[in-house]
Amino acid sequence: MTDLYNIGFGDQNFSIAVYMAKPPPMPEYSNMTTLTPLTCEHINTINQACGNDWRKVFNVYAKVLFALPSEHYSFAKLTATWQQYRDQYLLQHSSKTALLFSPPELTKGDTLHIIAGRTHAKNLINQAMLTAQLDWLDDEFAVDKANKLIVCPYFDYRQLSNIKIARLSQLVANCLESS
Repeated sequence: MTDLYNIGFGDQNFSIAVYMAKPPPMPEYSNMTTLTPLTCEHINTINQACGNDWRKVFNVYAKVLFALPSEHYSFAKLTATWQQYRDQYLLQHSSKTALLFSPPELTKGDTLHIIAGRTHAKNLINQAMLTAQLDWLDDEFAVDKANKLIVCPYFDYRQLSNIKIARLSQLVANCLESS
């Protein structure tokens, strides 16, 4: 039987997990059953095959990590720019990051869980794949501080702008300070 959790890209020992509804539309990712570290070459291949949508996902993910409070996370200390972080660390072995296409496993220690997209979060709840006490702050952001879970807009520049990335960073800080 396949484990229902931790299917996607990234480090097995992740401390931050971002959850999206679907993997890149490529044959090699259509039936994923494990968590697999990526390399910069994998990201480039996905970007070339899937176009701007996935380029935005990886870029926004790197920007989010780079914006997180430095007293809790050291992502921004590893490189000078978010672009360098994306190319040298994002979703790679020992990166402490994951991009998952499976439901959140909220019992996983001190992991910060970020669900990209209100619709995805509501679908997980409606399908009984997520049990959380979400406090909806507005139409785009929700938090469950007890589970270190945040729902934010989808990882796209139009939906998760730099201003909203800054807000997400503040929500992360608030979540961590209350735990």
